[in-house]
Amino acid sequence: MANLSTKLRLPNFKETQWQILAGPILIMMILAMMVLPLPAFLLDMLFTFNIVLSLMILLVAMFTQKTLEFSSFPIVLLFATLLRLALNIASTRIILMEGHTGAGAAGHVVEAFGHFLVGGNFAIGIVVFAILIIINFMVITKGAGRIAEVGARFVLDGMPGKQMAIDADLNAGLIGEEEAKRRRTEVTQESDFYGSMDGASKFVRGDAMAGLMIMAINIIGGLIIGIVQHDLSFTEAAQTYTLLTIGDGLVAQIPALIISTAAGVIVTRVSNETDVGEQMVSQLFNSPRVMILAAGVIGLLGMIPGMPNTVFLLFTAALLALAWWLRGQQLKQPGGVSGTAGKLQSSVNEATQAPEASWSDVEMEDVLGLEVGYRLIAMVDDAQDGQLLIRIRGIRKKFAQKMGFLPPAIHICDNLDLKPTAYRILLKGVEIGSGEVKPERLMAIDPGCAEGELEGIAGLDPTFKLPAVWIDEVLREHAQIMGYTVVDPASVIATHLNHLIEMHTDELFSRQETQLLLERIGRDMPKLVEDFIPGILSLSLFHKVLQNLLAEHISIRDMRTIIDTLAEHADTQHDADELTSQVRIRLGRAITHQCFGNQTDIQVIGLDPNLEGLLIQAKQNGSPLEPGIAEKMIEQTGQAISQQNAMGVAPVLLVNQSLRLMLSRFLRRVYPQLVVLSNLEISSNRTVHISNTIGGSQ
Repeated sequence: MANLSTKLRLPNFKETQWQILAGPILIMMILAMMVLPLPAFLLDMLFTFNIVLSLMILLVAMFTQKTLEFSSFPIVLLFATLLRLALNIASTRIILMEGHTGAGAAGHVVEAFGHFLVGGNFAIGIVVFAILIIINFMVITKGAGRIAEVGARFVLDGMPGKQMAIDADLNAGLIGEEEAKRRRTEVTQESDFYGSMDGASKFVRGDAMAGLMIMAINIIGGLIIGIVQHDLSFTEAAQTYTLLTIGDGLVAQIPALIISTAAGVIVTRVSNETDVGEQMVSQLFNSPRVMILAAGVIGLLGMIPGMPNTVFLLFTAALLALAWWLRGQQLKQPGGVSGTAGKLQSSVNEATQAPEASWSDVEMEDVLGLEVGYRLIAMVDDAQDGQLLIRIRGIRKKFAQKMGFLPPAIHICDNLDLKPTAYRILLKGVEIGSGEVKPERLMAIDPGCAEGELEGIAGLDPTFKLPAVWIDEVLREHAQIMGYTVVDPASVIATHLNHLIEMHTDELFSRQETQLLLERIGRDMPKLVEDFIPGILSLSLFHKVLQNLLAEHISIRDMRTIIDTLAEHADTQHDADELTSQVRIRLGRAITHQCFGNQTDIQVIGLDPNLEGLLIQAKQNGSPLEPGIAEKMIEQTGQAISQQNAMGVAPVLLVNQSLRLMLSRFLRRVYPQLVVLSNLEISSNRTVHISNTIGGSQ
């Protein structure tokens, strides 16, 4: 099997190997041309390759429909410039070494450009070469560089607006997550491209300047070498070396001019679904009126005596024929419409062909969501080994093992409306928590016993609002020695998320989770759930009982006890709260262990007997509590919780069974950390001590 896998991967490796080596080979070739002397034949090959390469670059630029389709252009421009400079060095070496032997010393390509293109006249060659340099340097390169500079500035300025437009389309449901991610990547690449083009254009301008200086150095050096070393006359030396230099300059500057033109094409085009040629033809030769007016002007000029009448009238006839043909093409369109009306009709047709809305366009709200700023994306990106993703998976697994059901998946996405280092946690589309982290730092949290101060950025732990400091990695050990709890940014968010999940456990347990839980139990204990739903208990009532337990952080792992208890009392009791109370009594051992661990002597908060009697009487009569008594209970409960925390014991209120549910719902609205137990839920092997009392004279 391993051999088969290797064979399957091998073709792909062969196909990409040459692409991987193309860059290093080109660099080595350029360096070799600068250092090693090259024979004339190899120089001809390289000059020809340079011309072919420049033509290919120009044609690719002409046929690209969008700028980013040729996003590698800046680096190609750099390599092409280095190649031309290396060729100039190689050709200069051979011209100065072998120029006295004749016009073919530097190869046939240089000879052809020096003789046939300028007729062997070095004065004409100098003029032609100077014109090429001026066109390249003053017009094309300067214009392309300026456009790239302005384009980069406008692209960077427009990035926030484009990002907001993408988010607006995403929020409106016009595009999906994948399309939004693709568009954001495209916006970033566009800004990078124009920034690179702004810098790459400087290479082309420098190349043009270098061409002038190389020509001057070659002519002066050739005259000195020809006259001093090879005993040539001034006229012979000037004729020989100047022609060779002009040929060398022309063979280098023509590709440079072509590539500069390609750069101008790339930065001046407006991206759409057509290439440059289609854009020019479709937009220049689109209006018959323009053709007719141009024909009229040229025709009038052609009738003036002394003007080239034949040529002007020939163009007049051609323009009129083109206008007649364009008009005929437009009349052939459906309905005979043209111009703006044709565009309007096309828009109407497209609108009528748009698909109707369907139920697939309706997106359900995610139960749990995590939105992050763009600087935190790496923490939740699988491709970048995001540590937060690993911790979230661990949170869900640990929660399932602890509470007895698997919480819904957490939908993670970026939100550009947030600060770059901020995040927020959503429950059914509504924010339930938020915070801000420093991805490049660690959070040192003061648990209350830390000594000394740390150098860093002051902040708060988003979960428990404890004072904290964002410190550098190098201070980790120092902070731990001082008593601080040091955690990384991913752990800060994960802890906050875990805390909020535990706080809203009952809201995460829906009917769907109830059904999935029953199916899971049915696979292991089929007899336990057989005919239980809906024969003995309805799914809605079963779900409500489990939700009541989870609301007070009671684990539902012991489903055997829960189902047995519900099956036992379902015939006589149909109220979810009463059934929950019976289940809690049967789960008393687990509840006691959850609150107190293995302690045999437990410290709890109790109720004053007078207050307890008053509450029982009010419950039996169905009358509300007096506001003064309720306020006093809330105040004294807070004091009792503080004293329990100071003693290092759990804040547990022990009450009569008939009062447990009422007091739990009343007091836990103010103090969510408070646990309210009934006397029937405490294991018989525990010794209870009342450490604080609510309703006394204090």
